[in-house]
Amino acid sequence: MTETADVWQDRDTSNCSIARTLEVVGERWTFLILRELWYGSSRFSELEQVLGCPRNLLATRLRMLVAQGIVATVDYREPGARTRQRYVVTAKGAGLVPAVLAMMAWGDQYYADPEGPPVVVSHRECGADLEVELRCAAGHHVEPFDLHAEPGPGYRTRT
Repeated sequence: MTETADVWQDRDTSNCSIARTLEVVGERWTFLILRELWYGSSRFSELEQVLGCPRNLLATRLRMLVAQGIVATVDYREPGARTRQRYVVTAKGAGLVPAVLAMMAWGDQYYADPEGPPVVVSHRECGADLEVELRCAAGHHVEPFDLHAEPGPGYRTRT
């Protein structure tokens, strides 16, 4: 076993950004709600209709997303109707887009119907399809097997 492998074996896994993220967004309906918000649905009734999610579960997930600052509520009022709330993705929520697009690309590659993916995402400005890729801070394309991980400033060993 290498020294690096020993470091990972002794780490305190309770201090993990992936685990903490999954605590917030790691449930199926949460990502599907975000998907629909990105596609343009914004009202509870729209989300309920398109998702087919049980009403109580949808309300619970939306409250959690708002409490976490991933989604915000904005008041709106149609003529002659009472004030209601719609849901909008915040900057924190927009930070999840690369992760969602990476999952979408993976699903399109391995699980799409023979006809192809159900949704194609493109750059609004030029129309080109989006590609999700890993790049280092120097701008180089990085393959998944060329990654290097090492302990960071928040690394802790088990007590």
